[in-house]
Amino acid sequence: MASKSRIHAARWAMAALLALISGTAAALEWYMPVGVTRLTQEVYTLHNYVMILVIVIFVGVFAAMFYSVFAHRKSKGHKAAQFHENTTVEVIWTVVPFIILIFVAWPATKSLVAMRDTSNPDITIKATGYQWKWGYDYIKGDGEGISFLSVLATPREQIEGTAEKGEHYLLEVDNPLVVPVGKKVRILTTAADVIHSWGVPAFGVKQDAIPGFIRDTWFRAEKTGTYRGQCVELCGKDHGFMPIVVQVLGQEEYAQWTADQKKKAAAAADDPNKVWTMDDMKARGQKVYESNCVACHQANGKGAPPAFPPLDGSKIANGPKEAHIDIVLNGKANTSMAAFGKQLSDTEIAAVVTYERNAWGNHTGTLVQPADVKARRK
Repeated sequence: MASKSRIHAARWAMAALLALISGTAAALEWYMPVGVTRLTQEVYTLHNYVMILVIVIFVGVFAAMFYSVFAHRKSKGHKAAQFHENTTVEVIWTVVPFIILIFVAWPATKSLVAMRDTSNPDITIKATGYQWKWGYDYIKGDGEGISFLSVLATPREQIEGTAEKGEHYLLEVDNPLVVPVGKKVRILTTAADVIHSWGVPAFGVKQDAIPGFIRDTWFRAEKTGTYRGQCVELCGKDHGFMPIVVQVLGQEEYAQWTADQKKKAAAAADDPNKVWTMDDMKARGQKVYESNCVACHQANGKGAPPAFPPLDGSKIANGPKEAHIDIVLNGKANTSMAAFGKQLSDTEIAAVVTYERNAWGNHTGTLVQPADVKARRK
């Protein structure tokens, strides 16, 4: 209770100070948000504390300077004093900043140490950055075993400017990360291609996701709701199309969600030995393409050369199917073509390759089966 009262007191003090300076409280709309975790509240309080300290120092220093300039100006007959190596002055301007630094460093260090304490989590989730989406794997907790991809859900019409932009433009996904309220959630970050960064301002969390490394951070949301963030590393052309959405549910709702996800995963599991028809495979492939490929190669298959080559009429889509499967599985070095071998199942890769080879102006008649993809995996 004491901590909350200090937070509210600091917030109101800062609000009053800003309103006094600006003449209106409307400016507070752009002020730093408090967040929904204890650490973000500590950061907010620390921010206000340092801001007030800086303002006091600013006012004191400039008041003394302007008074000295006004009261000891030459027109009043004052002459500049001549002195060197004043020990007292040198001690003061060394000791006073050191004391100020201690008053700032102590609470800041305490908060930073707490931010790095990822021990004893209730839930552990691995967040893998891909160009340009996030993959989530629940490693520890009630949701253990749940895995899914989280992809931008903003319609292409809004992005291309042919439709009015929605409330959460570029900050909406098809599958949000779901966690329970009041539980410590550890996030393990890594990446499959380039450096990404997993960040949600409301949680006070920002952690780089680096290929070949596992880094971690944590949060404990104290309020249910939907919270949004973005990848905050320049990870490529469509860096701005890689949002992060976290839905915080109550304990009972979260338990129901995990049960539903496990049922959906079991129901959606593809039989790798199933033989698909052309029509079914193309329909499945179109969905996979729209979720994973359309941002680069466009809905019409024309791409955005030179960074993203077209698939319509391309040598890949009209050449040997083995080469087409290989590039989807393993990507292409030194280009933006990501490797989808660990992101998509054999059935999904077979479907998207079939779709690409029989869509737009491509009419190869090639039907790729999951067994064909399995045979090309290394």
